[in-house]
Amino acid sequence: MEKINKLRKLFKLFNLDGYIIPKNDEFFGEYMPKFKDRLQFITSFSGSYGFAIILKKGNFLFVDGRYSLQAKIQSGKKFKIFTLPNSLPFHVFKRNTLKIGFDPRIHTRQDLDKIFKKSFCKLVPTNQNLIDKIWIRENKHMNKKFYTLPEHAVGKNYKYKINNIIKILKKIKVDCQFISSSENVSWLLNVRGRDSEFAPLANAYLMLDINKKVYLLCDLKKIDAYFRNKFKNIEFISIKDSDLFLSKFKNKNILVDPKTCSVFFENIFKRNNTIKYSDPISILKSIKSKNEIKNIIKSHIFDGLALTRFLFWIKKNYVKSKITEIEAQEKLLQFRKKNKEFKFLSFPTISGSGPNGAIIHYKANKNTNRVLQKGDIYLVDSGGQYSFGTTDVTRTISLDNNNKRIKDIFTRVLKGHIAVANFKIRKNTSGSEIDIVARKYLKKINLDYPHGTGHGVGYFLNVHEGPQAISKNNKIYFKEGMVVSNEPGYYKKGSFGIRIENLIRVKKANNKLFFENLTMVPIDKSLINKNSLTKNEIYWINNYHKIVFKNLKNLMNKKELIKLKEACSQI
Repeated sequence: MEKINKLRKLFKLFNLDGYIIPKNDEFFGEYMPKFKDRLQFITSFSGSYGFAIILKKGNFLFVDGRYSLQAKIQSGKKFKIFTLPNSLPFHVFKRNTLKIGFDPRIHTRQDLDKIFKKSFCKLVPTNQNLIDKIWIRENKHMNKKFYTLPEHAVGKNYKYKINNIIKILKKIKVDCQFISSSENVSWLLNVRGRDSEFAPLANAYLMLDINKKVYLLCDLKKIDAYFRNKFKNIEFISIKDSDLFLSKFKNKNILVDPKTCSVFFENIFKRNNTIKYSDPISILKSIKSKNEIKNIIKSHIFDGLALTRFLFWIKKNYVKSKITEIEAQEKLLQFRKKNKEFKFLSFPTISGSGPNGAIIHYKANKNTNRVLQKGDIYLVDSGGQYSFGTTDVTRTISLDNNNKRIKDIFTRVLKGHIAVANFKIRKNTSGSEIDIVARKYLKKINLDYPHGTGHGVGYFLNVHEGPQAISKNNKIYFKEGMVVSNEPGYYKKGSFGIRIENLIRVKKANNKLFFENLTMVPIDKSLINKNSLTKNEIYWINNYHKIVFKNLKNLMNKKELIKLKEACSQI
């Protein structure tokens, strides 16, 4: 409570009743350096999404359904935990008139409106971050240089992309676009960096006007002469001078992204300009080119080989070697590292056995680390960044588990997974429609899961990327070239977790759209109740395993090939 008490002492100085602490930093990325994770500092919560509100009397932590259980374990002693979107501050604080402070550099107007809609709270911007005033730490900046992608790794060159965006800007009658999302800047210029532990992001902002003037606002230490020479038509501005530079724009119609443009920057533009809200890059970025798809397919074969070898190793060794969850995830990383195209993980590996598998975004640590035990089921959700492609896959495997209830639920999750993979996509199909069929077989026995069925995935960028998703409220139409995850599941608190996840891409043939699997890893047949499957579902499983076998067989040694044949044999 010492940290919280220190924060509360600042409330008097700033005339506040409370303060809001989000997960993100000023670049609004999903993963950030630990020295910027203010939410974890104040709450101990390590999940990738959430926010806390600390009042003079009362501490509140809001997370989504993926993290409800985790938040209770990590922060429940000092914070009241609420699950989004069912509980928002206006539900909790009711009609209380409170002055809530916030740092305008790390909040968007859209998020604040969503969080505090209908509430009587007054939001007060502070010119300093109050957590930074009580958290003394060393700023360990990532100083790796930005770099350009080689020609064989890109879809379109950056000049083509810029011209395309300018056409859109002219059409919607704006003078310039402020691109505040680092992933969108990275995509537009075909550049990458190492400003995130799990994504090759180049943290930067970009201003583009319809006269083809391009300004890149970044840490100038991260660009060298070679990089500058690649972009002779771009002016480089020190990110430290962003405020001054952006305040020079006057009498313009400026397009900003409501999801990533901070209140601080928005207020700068509002003084002398008219603002419109949108970002055409997000949808363009989600549609991968043929070249990008080709590289993504290669990455999934590399990744499938590593994960399949790992699953063979687990099955063979878990009894005699007493493998722990942490040892298992480290072994999986070793298998991935054997491929020279592997760069780093695309998110923190989830390695959960037995009851730990029920914690949706579980991260094993020395206090929770279990030995994999006979009779358990083991859930491993992991992914890699390869040159060039991003992977994400979950497999639930049996450690000699014979529980009929678990097999029934696993089979229902699998039936939902197959229903997504086989979904007939029309021109106006959105993720909200597909989400319904994924849950259908679980709902027949009154079960469900508290997360979306699938998220978009970037191309050697963020593993979680919009705007498309398979979830209850997503209305974005699927288009050829989009990549999305297919990951229904079920979680029984204190007992077990089940999830089956493949990445799938939207493919077009004979003028029809359909999903094609990218992930090449066998599904554990020992957990399948064949009697619950239809002929079409049995065909899908056998055909999927046939494709997996075809893609991996030439990459394995003789002993591995025997195991692969068994894992991919017909049910």
